[in-house]
Amino acid sequence: MTDTRPQAGMPAFTAVFAQPAGSPIRELFPYLSQPGMISLAGGYPSPSLFDAEGLAQAAAQAMTGEAQTLQYGATEGLPTLRNALAALMSERGIQASAEQLMVTTGSQQAFDLLVRVLIEPGDTVLVEVPAYPATLQALRLAQASIVPVPMDEHGLQTDALAELLRQLPAAQRPKLLYTVPNFSNPRGTLLASERREALVQLACAYGFWVVEDDPYGELRFDADDGNTPPMPSALRTVGDRLAAGGVNPVVYLSSLSKTVAPALRVGWMLADSSLLRRCTIAKQTVDLCTSPLAQMVAARYLESGRYPATVQRARIEYQQRMQALVQGITARLDGLVQCAAPAGGMFVWATFAQSIDPQALFDAAVSQQVLYVPGKAFYPDRAQLNTMRLSFAAPDVPQIEQAVQRLATAVALAMR
Repeated sequence: MTDTRPQAGMPAFTAVFAQPAGSPIRELFPYLSQPGMISLAGGYPSPSLFDAEGLAQAAAQAMTGEAQTLQYGATEGLPTLRNALAALMSERGIQASAEQLMVTTGSQQAFDLLVRVLIEPGDTVLVEVPAYPATLQALRLAQASIVPVPMDEHGLQTDALAELLRQLPAAQRPKLLYTVPNFSNPRGTLLASERREALVQLACAYGFWVVEDDPYGELRFDADDGNTPPMPSALRTVGDRLAAGGVNPVVYLSSLSKTVAPALRVGWMLADSSLLRRCTIAKQTVDLCTSPLAQMVAARYLESGRYPATVQRARIEYQQRMQALVQGITARLDGLVQCAAPAGGMFVWATFAQSIDPQALFDAAVSQQVLYVPGKAFYPDRAQLNTMRLSFAAPDVPQIEQAVQRLATAVALAMR
């Protein structure tokens, strides 16, 4: 039996924290300190794209005559920021009033609040796979029963979901489903319009919440070239239409971490009023409120008019970096490592040949000073899979080209 006590004579830890597994991505941090390491692992935005000047101006404005920014704030968020976020949502095609929004400390907190409010041990939760590891971690700690839903190059497979729902006993009907429909983490897929419609219809028919996590939707490549098809409607917007006066089953989450700066830790949730109220009460026990100072900086920045240009710079730069990565892999590792170019976001999902041992490849990559996230981190069972997530956001093009060379050497070393 596992000893759950921190030390002799002290109380035991709870069962889920007796032997907890940390984030598989955070566990890679020690490698980042190695001199010369090039990381394709973390989904970090590029520091070169941070609008430091604009944020400094916003911070100065936030501190000028705004005594409330140094005081506790409303749990739901500062009205100034909620209004700015409602305007941003409108630009994304999602209609919402400030009262329908709650500011959170990053969108990860928003998901954690949903889990606290909705999930009891043993409850069924549907998750697209491969999935964001922090989502899986939160659900494991909540002792949820995680049921995977497969994806393909067009996102979550709604036909497979419909069949799964038909087969689940009534006692195992899901409470919620988690998806990143826009340039998913880790696959980089864009959920097709017809699947968005089908997904919300299934949620209405079977009575479960759909968590639409959208941190990457604005990072679409070629978004302003005049030839790109329009972005599919948000799941939230589809839900507004299909609910027809009833409860919209879609909970929309987003964040400024990928487009402005992670350090702000500003995210938000748009949800049905009954659910939002309970998440607000749950947040009161977590942090009382998201930092009012950070909120006001975010609000002033959004009001400054600099945000669209910042996002456009990111789109252009990330597309160049993505192309360098995909073209490099195709040229140097064709037949051994395969990947598809995503239409946006920060990630490339790659599959490597069965002749390459996954652990040997990771060890060889570390020895060659290039880091990625092994595919097993994105599945509930953590099975050994011949896949990897590569992030092109943080390193520049020369670094990406060097990383591909190092990866090619690692592949050669890891051949069975």
